[in-house]
Amino acid sequence: MSLNAKQFPATGAITLVQGIEVGHFTDSRRPTGCTAILARDGAVGGVDVRGAAPGTRETDLLHPTNLVERVHAIVLAGGSAWGLDAASGAMRWLEEQGVGLDISVGRIPLVPAAVLFDVLVGDMRVRPDAAAGYAACKAASRAMPAQGNVGAGAGAAVGKIFGIDRAMKGGIGTASVTVDGVTVGAIIACNALGDVIHPDTAQVVAGARTADGRQLMDTRRALLRGEPPRPLLAGTNTTIGVVATDATITRAQASRLATVAHDGLARAINPVHTMSDGDTLFCLGTGATGHNPGMMVLATMAAEAVAQATLQAVLQARSLHLDAGENHKALHLPSAADLQ
Repeated sequence: MSLNAKQFPATGAITLVQGIEVGHFTDSRRPTGCTAILARDGAVGGVDVRGAAPGTRETDLLHPTNLVERVHAIVLAGGSAWGLDAASGAMRWLEEQGVGLDISVGRIPLVPAAVLFDVLVGDMRVRPDAAAGYAACKAASRAMPAQGNVGAGAGAAVGKIFGIDRAMKGGIGTASVTVDGVTVGAIIACNALGDVIHPDTAQVVAGARTADGRQLMDTRRALLRGEPPRPLLAGTNTTIGVVATDATITRAQASRLATVAHDGLARAINPVHTMSDGDTLFCLGTGATGHNPGMMVLATMAAEAVAQATLQAVLQARSLHLDAGENHKALHLPSAADLQ
């Protein structure tokens, strides 16, 4: 399939990175889901975990001093720790396609993963499993990924520092930047404790609402004037994502790009990297262009793509209303569009 700029909005998409495909699985019963980011030919990988309550799988293999040179997919999922099972389904699908590390008797697909905590939204017994990860891979393509209430962002909420009843709908978003023929793209599932702010204007776009639910609270200013947050359970939030480039990079450079990509989160979320978030960003380098414009340029592009993808995650989200059920409370999460 040929790709052109008309297929993508101005913010671009991670699938504009040569060698990257994205697929979602969304379970509407809760809602929840997972997102698979594929690099079938393998990609140099890196990771940086900044949140204090992460849920991850296979992150150690991405350390620059360890053996593995390339990975084949990253899975992002809801469902808290249970959602890590989605990576097993991704492995099964990739193995069926003949993708993985050649071990002479077969191939082992290398699939790191990270999860976010969305189990306060609906019936927590519904969560992504291996079948969900398999379905996300099967749906993967180089087309513009769906955004908002899909995949790993299906059950995401933002602005929960004063309670989820005053939060808003989060989601998943994507963006990319191209400079000198090299593209850096990001896909971000935003389930942040803090507010999402516009990275260019610093205005709050979505987050904690006032007690009447009609206006944005502005969490940073509220905390600084002494308003106490609700008691927080560690790990009940988390923003996770992938930044990818078709530049030629080393494993050490992939690790550094994952680190500086968090600058984009800091520009778009406040507060970020808290004790109740498990914020984790992966980096993939496909090397498809055979070119590297330099780490200063790539780092700037990575932070920009992450910031814009985080913004898109809430701009593309739509409101969610759940009636009370046998195993969950009623919940209303308005979207950024509802408060404009």
